[in-house]
Amino acid sequence: MSWFDERPWTALRPADAPTPGPAPPTTLDLLSAAVAEHAAEPALRYLGSTVTYAELDELTDGVAAYLKSEGFAPGERLGLYLQNVPQFVIALFGAWKAGGVVVPLNPMYRDELDHILTDSAATAIVCGDKEWAEHVGERARAAGVRIGITTSPLDLQVGDDPRLFAGRERVQTSCADLLEVARAKSGSPVAAPDLQPSTPALISYTSGTTGRSKGAVNTHHNLTSNASMSRRYTAAEAGPILALAPLFHITGMVAQVLTAVDHGVELVLAYRFQAAVMLEQMRTHRPVAMVGPSTAYTAMLAHPDCGRDAFESVQTAVSGGTPLPPALLAKVEEQTGLYLRNGYGLTETTAGAANVPLGLRAPYDAVSGTLAVGLPSAETVIRIVNDQRQDLGPREIGEIAIDGDNVVPEYWNRPDATKESIPDGRLYTGDIGFMDEDGWLYVVDRKKDMINASGFKVWPREVEDVLYSHSAVREAAVVGVPDTYRGETVAAYVSLSEGHTLTAEEVIDFCRDRLAAYKAPRQVTVLEELPKTESGKILRRSLRSVTDEPST
Repeated sequence: MSWFDERPWTALRPADAPTPGPAPPTTLDLLSAAVAEHAAEPALRYLGSTVTYAELDELTDGVAAYLKSEGFAPGERLGLYLQNVPQFVIALFGAWKAGGVVVPLNPMYRDELDHILTDSAATAIVCGDKEWAEHVGERARAAGVRIGITTSPLDLQVGDDPRLFAGRERVQTSCADLLEVARAKSGSPVAAPDLQPSTPALISYTSGTTGRSKGAVNTHHNLTSNASMSRRYTAAEAGPILALAPLFHITGMVAQVLTAVDHGVELVLAYRFQAAVMLEQMRTHRPVAMVGPSTAYTAMLAHPDCGRDAFESVQTAVSGGTPLPPALLAKVEEQTGLYLRNGYGLTETTAGAANVPLGLRAPYDAVSGTLAVGLPSAETVIRIVNDQRQDLGPREIGEIAIDGDNVVPEYWNRPDATKESIPDGRLYTGDIGFMDEDGWLYVVDRKKDMINASGFKVWPREVEDVLYSHSAVREAAVVGVPDTYRGETVAAYVSLSEGHTLTAEEVIDFCRDRLAAYKAPRQVTVLEELPKTESGKILRRSLRSVTDEPST
C-alpha cells in the first residue's frame, strides 16, 4: 500500500465537516426527496419567473409521458441542446423518468452535432425553436433522430432583456413544443423506470480541446454521489445557487442542477453568461453559492457594475474547468472580499474530484509557482504516477490518476479508449501534477500541452500565471509553436483589460524578468478575445491556428 492509500488529506478537513452519507440510488430519488420536502418552494428562478418543485415534478411527468407515447424506450438517448433555461431541467428529468439517457449538447455546436448525434445513436432531441429551424433539424434527421421537440428561451421569462434576447423571436416548427406537451400530459400516469445506480444517466462528450470528443458514460450513482459531495462543500447554509456555468457542462449539471435538487433549494438561471445580467441576478436573488470558470469571474470584475454588494450573500464561490491564476484569486478577494476557491475535476470524474473545503485556503507552491486545486473529496483517492503507472512520492511530478464513486465506468462505444484511460475503474487523466505531504493537489498542466524548447520542458500554466500577474493582462494562454532552431518555442496570446495598452516587447521583458530565459515567450499576439469553449475553457488548440502575424 502506498502513501496515497493512507489518504493523508483527511487530517486537514475541518473536524466539523459534514459526515458523508450514502448517496441516493438514482437522480430520480434526488428529485422525489426534494418534492416531498419542498413541494411549494421555488426550484427554478428564470428572469422574473418561478417554477416550484411540485410544478417541476408535474412537468417532468408530462415530458416522460409524451416521450413514451412517441415510442421512446428505456435506454434510448435524448440530445439536450439548450442554454441555461428551465426547459433544460424539465427535459432532463423528463427523459430520466422515461428511462432514457441524456446527451448534453453544447449550444455552440454545429458540425460537432453530426458526430455526437450519430455516435450516441440519439433517437430524440430537445432544442431551441430557432436553432431547430436554422441548423439542428436537418442534422438531427440525417443522424437518425426520430423525435424532435422544440422550445423557446422567451418562454418562462419576463422582460425580453435585449442584452440576452436582441433579435430573438419565437419560431414555428413542425416539432412538438416542450412546454405544451409537458402541460398536456402532466396528469398522465408514468410507470417508474427500472433504474439502478449503475444505469447510464448521461453520455457527456468531452469538450474536444485536444481532438474529437468521446462520450463519457456517467451513471446515476456517479451523479448522485458527486451531487451529495458537492452539497457538503457548497456552503455553510442552504440557499439559492447561481447557475454561472452552462448546464450542459458536467460542472453545471452536477454542481448546479443536481446539487440544488439535493439541497431542495432554488437554482437561478439567466439564459447564458452576460456579466451585467449575472451581477443583477446576484443582487436580486442573493445566492449562497456559485461555480464557474475563472474567465467568468474575470468578466464580472471588469464590468463597471461590479461591487462588493453583489457578492455579500455568497458563502462559496468556486473556480473550476480552467486554471485559477493566483493573481486572479487576489484580485477577486481585493475587489469583492470573497475568497475564490479552487476546484478540480473532469467529465470522466462527473465534475469534482478535489476541492478547497470551507474554512481552508489553498496553499501556493513557490517552487512550481502553482496554486493547489484542493484536497481529494471524501470518497476519492487521487494519486500521482509515472509513465509506467507506478505511484510516486510527495512532490514528485507525474500523471494524475483517480479512483472513486465519481469515476465513469467507460467511454461510449470506445473499448479501446476505456482500456487505455480507465483500466479496472481507475482514471488516468492525462493531467500532470503533484501532491504535497499533506495531500494538497497541484495541477501543473496537460500532458499533451508540454512545450519542448531545445530539450527544456516548459509547462504553459507556469508562463500563464506570470502573464496574469501583469496589471494590463485580462486573459492569457501559452502554446508551443514550431521553431526551426529550437524545435518548439513559447508563444503567448493575451487580451488586455479595458483602457490598457501593452506591446509585445513589454510582455516579453516582463516574463524574462520573472522566468528562466527558455520559458519566456518569444512570440506575443494581442487579441480582443481569446477563443473559448461555451464552458469558458480557453482553447489552446485553436490559438495554434490563429492566422494573424504575431508580434515578436
